Amino acid sequence: MNLKYDYWFFDRVLPSKFCDDVIKYGNSKKEEIALTGNLKPEDLDESALKDLKKKRDSNVVWLDDRWIYNEIFPFVKTANQNANWNFEWDWAESCQFTKYKLNQYYGWHQDSHNEVYPESRGDNFAGKIRKLSVTVNLTEGTDYEGGDLQFDFSNPEIKENIKTVDQARSKGSIIVFPSHNWHRVAPVTKGTRYSLVIWCCGKPFK
Repeated sequence: MNLKYDYWFFDRVLPSKFCDDVIKYGNSKKEEIALTGNLKPEDLDESALKDLKKKRDSNVVWLDDRWIYNEIFPFVKTANQNANWNFEWDWAESCQFTKYKLNQYYGWHQDSHNEVYPESRGDNFAGKIRKLSVTVNLTEGTDYEGGDLQFDFSNPEIKENIKTVDQARSKGSIIVFPSHNWHRVAPVTKGTRYSLVIWCCGKPFK
């Protein structure tokens, strides 16, 4: 899939109060260890936890509140149109409120999966895939160090082509990108980075 734009960026488009409200709300909920793939909390024995920490180390809270989606979805639709992706999607997963504290990170990964969601996920997800990923930065970039959102746009002629999205450090910024793009969050070396991630799903590409 050849796309002209690898991601679409909006700078400081969300009100500071909205960001603060999400942080306050997220922090009022019980957090859990962020998992990867099909790993479930009951699978986290000592060996599995050690292996997980090699790939990802952060804490998350799941949010499904309409007031959050309503604030962000217009920008997702604009990005999808302006970037000329025009991906068809009709549902979004729960918002992942993520805390990256000292030395926490998320290694290189894609948000998309190899298979469609099974029927056990319900009618809203069955037979669908992740198409668009959305990252919202809730904290000001000066409140933490490290924790950069980075993409890897490697190709056969370039061994490594890592792009750090410096603008994503702005409070209230939104990054929208195709879910198959390889990306990571670099380790936080000072402070705490709060973010919100949403995945928009639809039927497989034809």
